[in-house]
Amino acid sequence: MSKFDKRGNPISYGSQDAIDRFDRVCDKLHAYQADPVGEVDAIIADYPDFAMAHAFRAGAFATATDKAFEGEALKSLRAAEALAGKANERERLHIAACRAWIDGDWDRGVELWGKASIAYPRDLLALQYAHVGDFFLGYSHMLRDRVARAFPHWNRNVPGYGFIEGMYAFGLEEAGEYERAEERGRAAIALNKQDGWAVHAVAHVMEMQGRAKEGVQFLAAGADDWAPNSLFAFHIFWHKALFHIDANEVASALMLYDKNISAGGFGQALELLDGSALLWRLALTGHNVGDRWKDLADKWETRVDHAYYAFNDVHAMMAFVGAGREDAQKRLIAAAKRAAAGTGINAMMSREVGVPACEAFAAFGRGDYAQTIELLLPVRGRANRFGGSHAQRDMFSWTMTEAAVRLGDRALADAFVDERLLGKPESPVNKAWAMRAEKLKRPHAA
Repeated sequence: MSKFDKRGNPISYGSQDAIDRFDRVCDKLHAYQADPVGEVDAIIADYPDFAMAHAFRAGAFATATDKAFEGEALKSLRAAEALAGKANERERLHIAACRAWIDGDWDRGVELWGKASIAYPRDLLALQYAHVGDFFLGYSHMLRDRVARAFPHWNRNVPGYGFIEGMYAFGLEEAGEYERAEERGRAAIALNKQDGWAVHAVAHVMEMQGRAKEGVQFLAAGADDWAPNSLFAFHIFWHKALFHIDANEVASALMLYDKNISAGGFGQALELLDGSALLWRLALTGHNVGDRWKDLADKWETRVDHAYYAFNDVHAMMAFVGAGREDAQKRLIAAAKRAAAGTGINAMMSREVGVPACEAFAAFGRGDYAQTIELLLPVRGRANRFGGSHAQRDMFSWTMTEAAVRLGDRALADAFVDERLLGKPESPVNKAWAMRAEKLKRPHAA
């Protein structure tokens, strides 16, 4: 006889103790609180034939988008597959989704988790894995719409209701519905102040609207709630650092890098991404980041030949350019080209965005600003194809704007600066670019 988790989803396993403990592990993952993997390991030690626990672990490692964790993901997936004959339909969908994702068919993996979420609308785990999958695939509107499908089946009496509000808030933000996104995000935070994803959604709204000083205050005010024991705090602190940069508070941004963003030792690609993205923005705007590039580049070099996810490759290239590592740049471009010649979702990402973007950043590093712009200009319009958020992909605009100013091309510089000022007219960073562009000679009229 099937049992059920606390949201009414069927579980094929017979132990109520295992199910109750699994519910608590899922809640930690939903809040990005430590340590769901450690706790699911303890469940598996006590209940080694619990298929859903193995599927949970496989999904958690797989969606880290880091080849360094692929072995652990495969180990858990194989354990889950060995138990699939005793699993129910929902659990088999989770297992199949993990298999597709680990095999490189991320699209199919997301749709299988999405299928589970349609069949079982209160399967918050399936919805969360599909949601982060949509993020890594750059499916901005699906970040909103996939969550919207499940909403009619939820209410405040369902455990974890705030988490679905937070996911929906982020989807609304990526779809450009900023007012609604902030409203839903704040509602989720009111229900659970530890909900890092909801805090993150509101921070994104403020980033897109250029509300830097307000963003600093918002994140500072809630940090005692969302930061302790958080697996996601490094990224929220990255957002706070972006606000500081946009408010011309560079020392505060560097302090966050040293104390919060690099504090985990850059043990996973997601942390390395934020390190690269922050230092690149600081270096672009003329700030000395000291020897911080070295450690970052060292960690990326352990992944230089992986070409596992094009989004990672581009951020690795930033570190290699910042550290002046030409050999690593060449190896990375070669690996990205090999990936682009293959099949699957990352091959497409590498062809469409990864390879030309890596080459563009390498060109910037050697001072070839014309080549930087030539490569990035078409890429920027399709950059969503390699995942991430609008805020993360803004690195392309930053780089093209700085390249145009350094190139001395007044028309291009004006175009890129005007675009940025229209979105964030009060940004000191954008105003500084405008002042530098004004000093360039105007092209002669035809």
